[in-house]
Amino acid sequence: MAEMDTSSSGGGKKHQGTKSKKLSTRVDMTPMVDLGFLLITFFMLTTTMSKPKTMDLVMPKDTEKEEEQNKVKESTALTILLGKKDQVYYYEGLAQDPNASSNPDFFKATSFANTNGIRDVIIKKRDEVARLRNAKGEPEDVVVIIKADDGSTYKNFVDLLDEMAINRIQRYATVDISDQDKQWIKSTEATNGIQ
Repeated sequence: MAEMDTSSSGGGKKHQGTKSKKLSTRVDMTPMVDLGFLLITFFMLTTTMSKPKTMDLVMPKDTEKEEEQNKVKESTALTILLGKKDQVYYYEGLAQDPNASSNPDFFKATSFANTNGIRDVIIKKRDEVARLRNAKGEPEDVVVIIKADDGSTYKNFVDLLDEMAINRIQRYATVDISDQDKQWIKSTEATNGIQ
């Protein structure tokens, strides 16, 4: 609290004439410090700490034995290639046949757009494999293989992983891009005028 010192500052001398008294003020800061600590304590106890936002990735174990490796069927695979300037390329299957590109509808380009983008492609393939699975009675599921080109960005890779989570794709893998895939991307970029 504020306090005023009104004591007179004279020993036993008489004052000659009328002089005004000098008053000194002293502000006690103790209540303000107490209030500050109470506020700090209150906000520390009532706020919630932000949790780090991480993405769970399940990585397969490395193995040299071929029988322990996960095999992917050509009919259930969708290969997605990330290019530069937010371009996404895809083809159905694993493209193990080098002459597969002779079909003009084999290698396709799209983007991350909300309509006619990569999400629609993933949904279409997921539903197609689900119909195939129900017809055969086998426990098949769509497998998405993700390959990133040197010109792709980390943002595009994370966006594609988000698409996997949004569309509930349980099985996907990131694989190194092959030379054949790079050639297909370059020829498609040259056709579309992307540099």
